[in-house]
Amino acid sequence: MGDWVTQWRVEFLGREWNFVDIGSVVVVLSLHCLTLLAPFHFNWPAFWAAVALYFVTGVSVNLSYHRQLSHRSFKLPKWLEYLFAYCAVLSFQRSPLEWVSIHRSHHQFTDTLKDPHSPVRGFWYSHMGWIFDYRSRFGSYEARLKNVGDLKREPFYIFLHYTYPLHAIGFGVVLYAVGGLPFLVWGLGVRSVVFLHATFGINSICHTWGQVVWDTGDFSRNNWLIGLMAHGEGWHNNHHAFEQSARHGLEWWQVDATWYVIRFLEAIGLATDVKLPTETQMKRRALTVNYNISEEKIEAQVINNGKLE
Repeated sequence: MGDWVTQWRVEFLGREWNFVDIGSVVVVLSLHCLTLLAPFHFNWPAFWAAVALYFVTGVSVNLSYHRQLSHRSFKLPKWLEYLFAYCAVLSFQRSPLEWVSIHRSHHQFTDTLKDPHSPVRGFWYSHMGWIFDYRSRFGSYEARLKNVGDLKREPFYIFLHYTYPLHAIGFGVVLYAVGGLPFLVWGLGVRSVVFLHATFGINSICHTWGQVVWDTGDFSRNNWLIGLMAHGEGWHNNHHAFEQSARHGLEWWQVDATWYVIRFLEAIGLATDVKLPTETQMKRRALTVNYNISEEKIEAQVINNGKLE
């Protein structure tokens, strides 16, 4: 408990804050406060609207931001690619440009001090602390978005980058107009907060607890709970082993709702060039020893300036 309090003081009180950091706190805190109203504004239509939106916006983040735009795991017609990206914007997980930039940096510097949400800085930091520290993600304002030149060539993604908060807030207005406060509380607040923490859990929980089945040289783990909550993203050790794979749940019992959507789109001819790990790649990554990263190794990594040995 003492370590957590010390870390909290450093992350929140021991540094300078900028406009982006303050804005992130305001948005996250507002969504959580809205969620606290859920027991007092429950009705079944609002609940089922939240469930439907949880699936649509959540799968869109995974399918668009992550598997297509970050890793180019498959191709879609532009109209459908843009539709999924727009639905993902409604999740309060930033613009496609920033999300993809952060994620590509994560894979480039996985579990080192340069990782935007590195677990070597502590569980709290990898879960939520990093989103309140702009400099930890990019170092400086000028350094941001340098690894998403492919997306910056498309006017649609530039447009979403500068307007994405307006779309999510505007969607809240639509929900309120349709179903009043219950739809706003459940369809925007509860739905967004639960999926935000499911996504945050990929960065924290899936680099701390779970099963390691592939030799990736990092802290990534498969976690069934996050796999269910995040529509297949919790099979994180699988993903780090085969980054370009459109399928994360590689076993039949590893539920991967995002993959099911991609597979359906492939079956009807809309998704093409769908990438999956080859047998040779899987043999190369197969784990031959019991792989367990101890707390001592994490501490050693910090001492060695983030270099995993």
